[in-house]
Amino acid sequence: MSFLSVLFALLIEQLKPLRGGNFVHQALMGWVRWTGRNFDAGKAVHAWVVWSITVLVPALLTWGIAALIAQFSVLLALAWNVVVLYLTLGFRQFSHYFTDIRDALERGDELAARQLLAEWRHLDASELPRAELLRHVIEHSLLAAHRHVFGVFFWFVLLHSFGLGPAGAVLYRMAEFSSRYWAYKSRTIGVPSNPRLMELAQQLFGWLDHIPARLTAFGFAVVGNFEEAVDSWRRHARLWRFANDGIILSAAAGAVGVRLGGSSAPGVTPDRSKTFEIGSAAEAADAEGSTGGMPPEAGHLRSIVGLVWRSVVLWMLLLALLSLANLIG
Repeated sequence: MSFLSVLFALLIEQLKPLRGGNFVHQALMGWVRWTGRNFDAGKAVHAWVVWSITVLVPALLTWGIAALIAQFSVLLALAWNVVVLYLTLGFRQFSHYFTDIRDALERGDELAARQLLAEWRHLDASELPRAELLRHVIEHSLLAAHRHVFGVFFWFVLLHSFGLGPAGAVLYRMAEFSSRYWAYKSRTIGVPSNPRLMELAQQLFGWLDHIPARLTAFGFAVVGNFEEAVDSWRRHARLWRFANDGIILSAAAGAVGVRLGGSSAPGVTPDRSKTFEIGSAAEAADAEGSTGGMPPEAGHLRSIVGLVWRSVVLWMLLLALLSLANLIG
């Protein structure tokens, strides 16, 4: 059932994608605000309370509904899985930005591309040279693909195999969303928040993303240039502050032969020299300034799309084989 659930959800999402600002996103925003406003009193222990209510309650509720439905009909249980996956998994929740930026660059409208990137990732892209602009787009797109597809995929399949229905998809999505929300609220909106809550949300999401990030990187290596991907993973993952991000991006860079990371380019101020914060000074000193490969070009955007789709096919085939083996066994 897990294979059919993922397959139907991806097909429906391609035909009827959820756009930015949809009702689900608004509901998530309202839920995270409500839990923070009502359960966070600023102490360290309250961070655990807020995170547990924000993330675990929706996941448990999803499991409860799945268990109740499964008592009546297998088809209804399948439909519930598809609905939950449709809301949590898919390319089209972010890919319109990627497509619009790519189209703008292909017609030579770099100003529009910078504006779209700034709108998508809430960063100042007004002075980015073309190569740096492309690098930002590639790095953010790779992480978005992982968090909207492969991470959700892994946790759904894992917990579904233990009889927890689609709870894993909700668990991963809520953990990822809350980690972004509290950091965004503190950094961009300027609203004071419990620093322990922000740190805890990022730490717990890092734990949940530990295995999925490495599986995503491994998938990129298998469907891309394996030797270069593994070498780049080993040598350059420490260029990024968060280990999971570094593993995904360095492996993808090696798989398609594009240069990611790196020090500031001419005309780029230091705070905009990297898409993501660098790791510790000691780790940065041990790692090279950027991954190997060619400087980012417009053609690499299509290479990244192909890499991601081939990886999706790879994991879907593996899931299909596991499902078939389970049926035969």
